This record gives sequence, C-alpha cells and structure tokens, in this order.
Amino acid sequence: MDDFSHVHPIPLPLTHSFQSQPQQINSHPSSQPQSYPQLQQRRPRGFAAAAAAAVGDFSMDAAPAAATGGVKGRREREKEKERTKLRERHRRAITSRMLSGLRQYGNFHLPARADMNDVLAALAREAGWIVEADGTTYRPSPPSTQMATFSVRSVESPLSASSLKNCSTQAPLNYEQSVLCIDESLSPTSLDSVVVTDTETKSKQCTTASPSPECLEEHQLVRDAQSGEDNSDFAGTPFVPIYVVLASGVINNFCQLVDPEGIRQELKHLKSLNIDGVIVECWWGIVESWSPRKFVWSGYRELFTIVQEFQLKVQVVMAFHEYAGGDSGNVFISLPQWVLEIGKDNPDIFFTDREGRRNTECLSWGIDKERVLRGRTCVEVYLDFMRSFRTEFDDLFAMGLISAVEIGLGASGELKFPSFLERMGWRYPGIGEFQCYDKYLQQNLRKAAKLRGHSFWARSPDNAGQYNSRPHETGFFCHRGDYDSYYGRFFLRWYAQTLIDHANNVLSLARLAFEETQIIVKIPAIYWWYKTASHAAELTAGYYNPTNRDGYTPVFEVLKKHSVTMKFVCSGFHVHCQEYDETLADLKGLSWQVLNAAWDQGLTVGGQNVDACYDREEHTRLIEISKPRNDPDQRHFAFFVYQLSSPVVQSPYCFSELDQFIKTMHGQEVCHQQS
Repeated sequence: MDDFSHVHPIPLPLTHSFQSQPQQINSHPSSQPQSYPQLQQRRPRGFAAAAAAAVGDFSMDAAPAAATGGVKGRREREKEKERTKLRERHRRAITSRMLSGLRQYGNFHLPARADMNDVLAALAREAGWIVEADGTTYRPSPPSTQMATFSVRSVESPLSASSLKNCSTQAPLNYEQSVLCIDESLSPTSLDSVVVTDTETKSKQCTTASPSPECLEEHQLVRDAQSGEDNSDFAGTPFVPIYVVLASGVINNFCQLVDPEGIRQELKHLKSLNIDGVIVECWWGIVESWSPRKFVWSGYRELFTIVQEFQLKVQVVMAFHEYAGGDSGNVFISLPQWVLEIGKDNPDIFFTDREGRRNTECLSWGIDKERVLRGRTCVEVYLDFMRSFRTEFDDLFAMGLISAVEIGLGASGELKFPSFLERMGWRYPGIGEFQCYDKYLQQNLRKAAKLRGHSFWARSPDNAGQYNSRPHETGFFCHRGDYDSYYGRFFLRWYAQTLIDHANNVLSLARLAFEETQIIVKIPAIYWWYKTASHAAELTAGYYNPTNRDGYTPVFEVLKKHSVTMKFVCSGFHVHCQEYDETLADLKGLSWQVLNAAWDQGLTVGGQNVDACYDREEHTRLIEISKPRNDPDQRHFAFFVYQLSSPVVQSPYCFSELDQFIKTMHGQEVCHQQS
C-alpha cells in the first residue's frame, strides 16, 4: 500500500449518522482502519468524495462507481433542464400564435406581453364572465336553481331563421346546454332578447306574495322579449330629440332665400310632426364666395327669422366642403371662387391621389398651417368664417335659438379623407385610394420618416390598388399584406395622425369662436370590408382600425379634449344580405365598436341617417341603434338627425312613417296603421 504519511488529515462534513457516533480519523498507515456504517441517505459528492477516496473512506472499487454515478446524475439533471426549456418554449410559441390570432381575427386588445392568463381572462370576459385582477372568476348573476321551460322565437331581431333552426323549442335551460343558438358574427349590441317564457309555467312558479329575485329577473326577460314585437315597446323610453335637415338649395349662390313661402309650408308640416328642430347648412362657398373676409349672411338671416316663427331649435353646420347633387338634382355649391383661383396656380392645396388627380371637394389638411390662402393658413380662414357667423347671429345665440354648431372637418362634412369620390370613378364597395400625394402632405411624410430614422420610408404605398379594387387584389391590403409590415404600420400611423391633427387644429379654434356652445363632429360609417383583417376602406379614409388595433379611440380622445359631441352616421341598412356577404360588410359590428368607444370616452353621442328610408323595418333599426335595449348602462343618443330626400310635403307616405318614427324616438306609444 502506498505511503500516505505526507497527507494531512482533511475534515469531512458529518452527516447525522456521524454526529450520533463521532469517530476519530487517523491518516497514519500503521493505524487500524475503522469500519463505518454505509451511508444510505446522503453520499459525499464533489470535493468531499475525492477527499474520502484519497484517505481510504471508500474502497478502490467503490470510488470509480461513485464518480460515474455523480457524472450520470449531472447529465440527467442537465437533460431534464433542457427538456423543461423546450417545453416552455413550445408553450410560449403556442401562446404567441393564440395571441396573434385573437388580435388579428377576434379584435382582442391584449397587452403586448400577454401570457396565457391574459388569454384565458379575455376569453372568459368575452363569454360573459367577470374576471377580477386576482383571477377570481364568476358569472355576473348566477342562474336560478329552478329553471323554467323556455320557448324560442324570433322577435324582430337580426337573428336569421337558419341561426335558430337547430335549437330545441322546448328544452330546459341549464348550466350545460343553452336553448339559444346565436350567430357568432353578431355583435353584442345587435342581440335583442329572444327568449320568451311559457306564461303558464311562470305563473305557477312566481305566484308568491314576495317573488324571488330569480322570478323578477325572468319576468324582465319576458318583458324584453315581448317588447321586440313592434315599436310600441319603446313607450316610456328616454326622449331623443329629432332634427330634420332642410334642403341645401333653400339658399342660392348669392345667399338669397329662394322660396320663403315654400319654407313656411315645409316648417308647418314638420311642426305638426312635433319635431324639435331643423339643421341649416351654412356653406363657406356661398357666404365668402367672391372675396376673402367679405361675408354675406342675408339669406340665412331671413331663414332663421322664419324658423323662429315656428319656435324650432336650430343646429347649424359650418360646411367647409363642396356640395354636388341636391334634392332637385341641379344644386351645386363649390368652394369659394377666390380659393379656386388660388388652386389654379397652386393645385397642391387640394387633396391628390396617386395618379395626380386633384380633388376640389375640400382643402388638403397639409395646408392647415401653411400661409397659402392670401397670407392666411387654412385653419385661420376657417376661424374667420366661424367668428363672422358668431358675431352676426349673436342675438340668436343669446335667445337660445341656435342650440349647437357642427364643424365640417372633411369630405361630406365628415371627419375622413375624401377617398371615395364618385367623380374619380369610385363605386361601392371599392376600397378607395390614399389621398396624400400633394406636396404639403408629402413634405410632412418625409419629415415623419426622417424623425423615425428611416428616410427611405418617405413614400406612399405603390401596391394599394385603385379606387374600385378589392382587398385581396392588392399586395398592401391582402391577408398578411404590407399593411402589417414595419413600413405599413409607420405609414398608416402617420396617415391616421394627419386626420387626428386636423381635427385637433380646427376644433381648438372652433372652441374659441363658439365658447360654451355645443360643438358637433360627424363620424362616417365605413362598414364594407369590416370583416377582413386589414379593414381596407377604413384605412384609406384615415381610420387605422385593422383587426389588431383600435382606430377610433385616439380620435375620440381628441373630441373629448375639446368637449365635442360625436354624431355617428347610421347608414347602409338597406344593403342586402348577399351584398353584405360579397363585401364582408358588418354595419352592426362597426356601429358597436364606434358607439362603445365613444361612450367609453364619456362623449355625448348623436346619430344621423344618410338616405331617407320609408320602410318601417328600417325605422325600427334606427330606433334600436339609438336606444339599445340591451345596454346595461341604458345609454342612448342625445339627438337624432333625420335627412329627407325631398320635402316632406311631397311625400305623403313618408309623412305618416316619419310621424310614427318621431313618436317612437320621443318615447310615446304608437298605434300602427294597417298597410
């Protein structure tokens, strides 16, 4: 045996066994080795194992086995760590794909670094559950333990017959199975109560002197369901004032009232319908037509005097856009002549499309702060017009005749880019074109790209199609197209921010001009291609609202900043289902998003129809969107603007239908006449 006399004794860590029977270790070769009990619970590792082998704690055969076992253990632990990492990566990859799908196709607004808990919480909330911050999850109102038999029928709701054909009409309602088969494409606000209880069963269960909360809740369901059978269910609902738009041709291009007696007859009929007021459009192209700062208001003064005779309120529109068409088919109101003269020498004051065609419908937002209008900027010109109106009709403001002022902010007076101009060849349901090719907006784009650090992004998309293209026909708007690339996101953010900046600039000055007067801004309803991922039509109009982004809340934040009322254009109800399928349109889904985004910002909301509708079903839909019956907060429009295609005296059928519509909006009971 080798001589280990030169090796110093090394203290070893003592296990519980050693502590119970302490031993003295002698490293001298002549000393007799003592036997130790075999350790079963813990084996020395690492440096301790090497030292033990050196002093003979383990036999020469046991030492290699211990070393081999330690290496194998380490390898197994490392392998298990790698397997755990792979499983975690796999879970994260699945979560990432789920998040991407929910954002892109489900319009879920999940955090940027969302995890599986966020996904589960979002899905639970979508299903109607309440999820608190600590993860506590429960139903808003627990279902009754004694459930009655329900029957299902259509109650003037948008549910189709096919969406209910597989439902059992006499199935008990319980936790596991619902008797309602609801079309998943419908938005929450488009779903009316469609459950009608069997009255005999309910009378047996809810006949006690003090009915239970469950019975009261079920009775409420009965009332909600039965209320959808006709317009009389809106009796007692909140009062919504009705305003009617007067024809644009009542004032000619010389600011003269064309037919005073005809206006009196029209107002007399409207007054008999108990309308609350009228809308008068004050056209910039008429009042300041020939010379800068030369305002002529004589025709409007005469018109307001007649309206005052009938004790009607007036909402005035500051119309800074062109009007083509008209009630009689021959009314045309252009921008002021002196502005058109400037445009001949400097056509870049107008919106321009990719082919270089100029749009004279309204002025480009690129000159909002450019002194190109005889030494004034665009917003300064608008301010002078608004100040002139406020000064001229100060007496009408004082007596309360003028109840609100609507500010025109773009094409058709709506806050949008003029991307759907028919004179350029656009036809529904084309996606439209970006309107940012004038030199002023291009300069703005180059500045934004430079600040972003990518000067080569200072260009507009070259694969966005034409006015009448479909999204899938373009490289920019197609599924997974360039709209969602790094460049596409930069461009669309800049394009939408241009719209927001224009609204902010003009409304800041409008608030100075009109002080405490209610200010209104009109928001369009761009519902076609809403079910696609890109929402192409909304993008070209300036609303950055694809499925993975909310494009309306940033706009409404600016409106809230200036205490502005939002007026939503309720259009497209007349479009047939087949056409909806072809254009992937979803007016109800868009309306639900826009109205809830506005209400969430605390905005006052009004509505307006686009095309005159004489159908009772169309009127019912307008009423339902104005007074959502299933809104838990009982929110409703503050007013509704009804636009006619012709004077009411010329449309006797419209007269009777409009009478019922107004009574229903006022919350009165309506007796329908048999048609």
